[in-house]
Amino acid sequence: MANVTLVDRGRVRADRAYVVDGASMASAAEPNPDHERIEFVVWNAVIEAGGTTYLWDTGVPTDAAEYWPDPLYAAFEAHDADEHALADDLAAAGYGLADVDAVVMSHLHLDHAGNLDAFAGTGTPVYVHREELQFAFYSAHTDEGSIAYLAPDFDGDLNWRVVRRHRHTLAEGFELLHLPGHTPGLLGARVDTPAGTLLIAGDECYVDANYAEGAPLGPGLLWSERDWRESLETLRELERRTDADVLYGHDLDRFRSLSDRY
Repeated sequence: MANVTLVDRGRVRADRAYVVDGASMASAAEPNPDHERIEFVVWNAVIEAGGTTYLWDTGVPTDAAEYWPDPLYAAFEAHDADEHALADDLAAAGYGLADVDAVVMSHLHLDHAGNLDAFAGTGTPVYVHREELQFAFYSAHTDEGSIAYLAPDFDGDLNWRVVRRHRHTLAEGFELLHLPGHTPGLLGARVDTPAGTLLIAGDECYVDANYAEGAPLGPGLLWSERDWRESLETLRELERRTDADVLYGHDLDRFRSLSDRY
């Protein structure tokens, strides 16, 4: 069994059409559809399993408004990032940076790896999928790949622990799941807790419409729609088998409801 504490890391404002494909598509009947700009949650988690305290992702940096490229910040406005330092948010949840024995990176996009440098030079193990690490460095150091990777986030003295398989057990009750689609190396997890099984879908599903309705992410957020659909069915099958709660990557309502349970 493992214990999970969800950590609120602030909000990002963005058009819903970025995360739900077709959300604002024009048609003959509706030639000028309204666009809906909504609040998405940024969260991390502390997972205690097998005598080890793991931090899931490291979130948005406090200087996102200055540090992120202008087009990305304009699209995904992390408007309260300066109020959500990693150390402060962990302290509010009852933990310190020194309590973290290992870090698990679901992926290395700028809104998930923004404070990874807090662990540079410390020797703290940082788990990441092989496909993610390769694609992140490729994207950050060439003109190809994805613009959502920023080299300074992860190009430092980090103790990488590379996950190579589709499933990887970190401890009893804590299993990593390879869920490619949003990125090549996206990791989710199955966590067995006293409150029940929690499936961390992460950015495989930003919001409930991605999971419940099978509506894919917007094209700019999909590395591979075919892989995304395969990963979605993997999660749905696990949910059916375990009667699990599913935690999405940025759905504020789902985060709030599960924060009361875990």
